[in-house]
Amino acid sequence: MKNIDFSSLKAVFVNCTLKKSPSKSHTRNLMDVSIKIMESEGVDVEVLRLADYDIPVGVQPDMTKEGYDKDEWPEIYDKIKAADILVIGTPIWLGERSSIATKLIERLYAMSGCQNDKGQYVYYGRAGGCIVTGNEDGVKHCSMGILYALQHLGYSIPPQADAGWIGKVGPGPSYGDTQWNGESIDPPVGFDSEFTNRNTTFMSYNLMHLAKMLKDNGGYPSYGNSRKEWDDGTRWNFENPEYR
Repeated sequence: MKNIDFSSLKAVFVNCTLKKSPSKSHTRNLMDVSIKIMESEGVDVEVLRLADYDIPVGVQPDMTKEGYDKDEWPEIYDKIKAADILVIGTPIWLGERSSIATKLIERLYAMSGCQNDKGQYVYYGRAGGCIVTGNEDGVKHCSMGILYALQHLGYSIPPQADAGWIGKVGPGPSYGDTQWNGESIDPPVGFDSEFTNRNTTFMSYNLMHLAKMLKDNGGYPSYGNSRKEWDDGTRWNFENPEYR
């Protein structure tokens, strides 16, 4: 099969660990698998750790206008907006995505009033996926919530757009650990998981395929989905039942 050129694409990976840098992030360990695949295919990849930024909670584009002293979200948003692919990485806590992952989604939602040059919602024409790690059940549950939110905002979700790893129930080593209770672990925990490696690979390539198709075709046609045109009175083939 002829190689596909993905070098025109840009991806942003947002790590929603609760730990600030330089603390170790097990979620980043799995994110690195996807990052390396994309970089090897020529994709321009940027990784952000949201805990390193001063970003208040809220659903406004700039929370300094709501009484907060500082808000670095506009800087993060500009990076996300410039990317063709967004991957959200989160650990599992009490069976749910991290509070920082929820804050990220809420701040993404804060920009839902913005539109692209076709009058569509601003995230149209971009692909989204997620990576989840933890030592308890919740990979699919967290993925459902994240991927639903992304598509609701306007992101396109390819097949198998989530990847994850979970350890045994209860305390134990996490993804990428090389030691536990004083004993060495080789290979690092989870690195030999066929299930995780396959799903992470498929997710990475499906995100690149979809992002490239969207970019090469200028995103979605605006026929039938332009908020601007709707607000201007265009209804395409919609018929209001009240007037039938």
